Amino acid sequence: MQTAACIQWVQTTCTRCRFHRPPLSTALPVLLAFLAATSTAGVPSAKDCVEAGDFIGNAALARDRGITEEQFLARIHEDLEVIKAFPPQLRWFVQDDEDAQFLIEAATAVFREPKAAADHRADIIGACMARSRSKSGTTPSLPGPSV
Repeated sequence: MQTAACIQWVQTTCTRCRFHRPPLSTALPVLLAFLAATSTAGVPSAKDCVEAGDFIGNAALARDRGITEEQFLARIHEDLEVIKAFPPQLRWFVQDDEDAQFLIEAATAVFREPKAAADHRADIIGACMARSRSKSGTTPSLPGPSV
């Protein structure tokens, strides 16, 4: 009886062991429903803009370490093809072709108009926030304490 109780405990509490996790067929619908309910397709949030800024800042750091424009853009295009396999509401930032073009143009500017990574990051965050305002009619904001 003690062995059965141990097995039951492991099956219900072990989240690190791949053998005892709930099957993907159980977890995936819950995750998809949650993400669909919390996303606004086509309008980047302030958090999305900051993450896009981080991505472009990292592109500048990669440039500074020797990656070429051709290598970086080839990788972005490959990644965008993979991203398109997911429904728009499940994608990070690049939910449509317009978002993809925006990110590609920003990455291209990293190589053709070189400046510090922090400057590229700030530029893309500002441009992204402006795009978000124009798409939604509101100003996105990061959650935080209200004043």
